[in-house]
Amino acid sequence: MPFAIYVLGLGIFAQGISEFMLSGLLPSISRDLQVSLADTGLLVSAFAVGMLVGAPLLALATLRLPRRAALLGFQTVFIAGHVAAALVPGFAFLLAMRVVTAMAYAGFWAMASVTAVALVDPARRGRAMSVVVSGLSVSMILGVPAGTMLAQHVGWQAVFWAVAGLTAASALTMLITLPGGRDTSAPRLRLATELRSLTVPRLWVSYATTALTVAANFAIFSYLGALLEEVTGLSESWVPLVLALYGLGALAGLTVGGRSADRAPFAVLLTGMSTVAVVAVALALTAGTAWAAVGLVVLLGVGGFLTNPAVNARVFATLGETRTLGGAINIAVFNLGIAVAPWVSGLVIDAGHGLAATAWVGAAFAVAAIVTTLLDRRLHHRHRAVAPGRPAGAGVPARQEPSGTRTARS
Repeated sequence: MPFAIYVLGLGIFAQGISEFMLSGLLPSISRDLQVSLADTGLLVSAFAVGMLVGAPLLALATLRLPRRAALLGFQTVFIAGHVAAALVPGFAFLLAMRVVTAMAYAGFWAMASVTAVALVDPARRGRAMSVVVSGLSVSMILGVPAGTMLAQHVGWQAVFWAVAGLTAASALTMLITLPGGRDTSAPRLRLATELRSLTVPRLWVSYATTALTVAANFAIFSYLGALLEEVTGLSESWVPLVLALYGLGALAGLTVGGRSADRAPFAVLLTGMSTVAVVAVALALTAGTAWAAVGLVVLLGVGGFLTNPAVNARVFATLGETRTLGGAINIAVFNLGIAVAPWVSGLVIDAGHGLAATAWVGAAFAVAAIVTTLLDRRLHHRHRAVAPGRPAGAGVPARQEPSGTRTARS
């Protein structure tokens, strides 16, 4: 695996801390800026909106730029936004900076995905993406707990400074290691061609699978801390440890999924979502038992992140060579799942069904993801039957994707 791919993962790690760090910072920000906790929660929504809008918008804006230049530009904006947020103590300004930095982060995500798959041969795309995405898991395991502790002892602004510093370090490393200039061997990217690549119906089924797999996981994860405290009965001091175990499970899932996604994407997707569905139902029924809940949380991380390399592999295989805008939309629908799932779970909680009911919501999303995966597999096999001599999934040789006759892999 090229070293540059690990550098891209480092960039995701540094910026990924910012995506999740507010779970431990909201009380401090609320007290310091004299804003209600509910209103402070808008900072989370603002980041999700910025990610959702930023990925396709910035992919179009930077379509003709060299990839390294675009990546470094996104990181520069991200760093500046975090420094500004730490220096200017105002909630409205902080809210605006969350949108701006989320858009830059989304642009980096989209370009990092395209860059990673371009640096390896088609048979290793899923594994390359698992390395990049593992940066997010490491940020959950190490970065978020460390940020929470830093905020408790020094102040929430220090966490923004730390994220800016880590991102600057990753940008410097990328400047040194990532090839510069434009890849002259690649076809010239044109907006019309990019838009035309989005007209493949199979692609939108893959997008739906992306959103649903993420929603299945985050419907539960978004309220996991409260569930562990109020239903399971764990003390507040134990919750970070359990969340770290979840992160370890997520990292394990990414590792296994990354090694299997290229040769058997449908099997990985079905295994991961079946795991999430079973775990979610078990969690809904046993959330009040500590030992069972903690074990199930780890398995939730494994199943939820096992699918991540596979959904990316399916999208990029279908897109083929024109994949910048399509890859950006995949990041957008990823964040659509993150945004919608907590909202649906919140509706269920507000309806009086309790925190444990979020697990039923996660199970429902997982079942829906299984349905779209089966539909995608059927459309994929039909496409191969119509054009058996053409690249499977546009850009991946037919021998490198699972054959319709090899049911053990599908």
